[in-house]
Amino acid sequence: MTALLPEGFHDRLPPFADAAAAVEARVLEAARLHGYERADPPLIEFAQALASRLKAGGLHDAVRFVDPVSQRTLALRPDLTAQVARIAATRMGHHPRPVRLSYAGTVVKLRASQLAPAREWRQIGAELIGLDSVAAATEIVRVAVEALSAAGATGISIDFTLPDLVDTLAAGPLPVAAEQVGPLRERLDAKDAGGVAAIAPDYLPLVEAAGPFASAIERLRRLDVHGVLASRLDGLEAIAAALGDGVAMTLDPTERHGFEYQSWLGFSLFVAGPPREVGRGGTYTLIHEDGREEKATGFSLYADAIVATAPKAERRRLFLPVGTPHADGAALRGQGWVTVQALEADDTPQAQLCTHVWTGGVPQRL
Repeated sequence: MTALLPEGFHDRLPPFADAAAAVEARVLEAARLHGYERADPPLIEFAQALASRLKAGGLHDAVRFVDPVSQRTLALRPDLTAQVARIAATRMGHHPRPVRLSYAGTVVKLRASQLAPAREWRQIGAELIGLDSVAAATEIVRVAVEALSAAGATGISIDFTLPDLVDTLAAGPLPVAAEQVGPLRERLDAKDAGGVAAIAPDYLPLVEAAGPFASAIERLRRLDVHGVLASRLDGLEAIAAALGDGVAMTLDPTERHGFEYQSWLGFSLFVAGPPREVGRGGTYTLIHEDGREEKATGFSLYADAIVATAPKAERRRLFLPVGTPHADGAALRGQGWVTVQALEADDTPQAQLCTHVWTGGVPQRL
């Protein structure tokens, strides 16, 4: 029984743990080359402060407990974005905007779904604090795509959404009673045509608006007879144009699940292999302690999902028999070899999972 772990948690063994660390390093390096410097917030914060950082962020996914020192409720972070927002708003509040920050760390969920049973994740990402413009969104999407490519992912695709679409239409050309906006969003998200028709029949065309980017945005433009979506659609087309033909793009304008606190833009990232997204991003609003709101744009990637699709690195371990001079091992490590020094005469390359053995001053493949 001592080897069992709680449901939703698992050990990361070699070589998977090494592969995950390599993916993390490549993603962070891709962000660093665009000016995103790393921030490293703690795993635990005061629950109330963490809950108040983002609109609709909440702590419904957070593991909470009472701190024996302060006697206040603490929370294990369920997401790193809110913590990076706190750093930008407080410790770096004096910094000229926009602030570019990257991050990587463990997040813990109170509960998991059947589709994503893990309760512990390695989250990697980048946040651009101070702007949610088309230019800012374009940069963030580009960095996310470059980061996935650097991590070895292939078949990259992006599914865009407009999280505030229903609110914008309901407050303007297609009025909906305030108490019906939430249910309408849910029906549209579920593609429930009957449910949409029962609330607001004028919104039915949105059920069929999702699909390949070019055709979906054309359908949206035809629906937008009053022009209230023009700036959003123009922005989406500008982002798509910047990405070019190397990335497959789709548009689901009413997708809301997972984008509850995004504003005008949200996007999901997919790669060849896993059926679920490997990352998400978009524009959002963070809240300062004095109540001020600040625009921001960012993305998060889920390291474990990326590792599962990345090409397997060749394992090159060189076995050094007992008595091998230390200088030889140092020289070989300088050439990039991973060396494993035998510590007993009966040790073998096979026991140490080595691919090569140092024989006669030359590495020999086994």
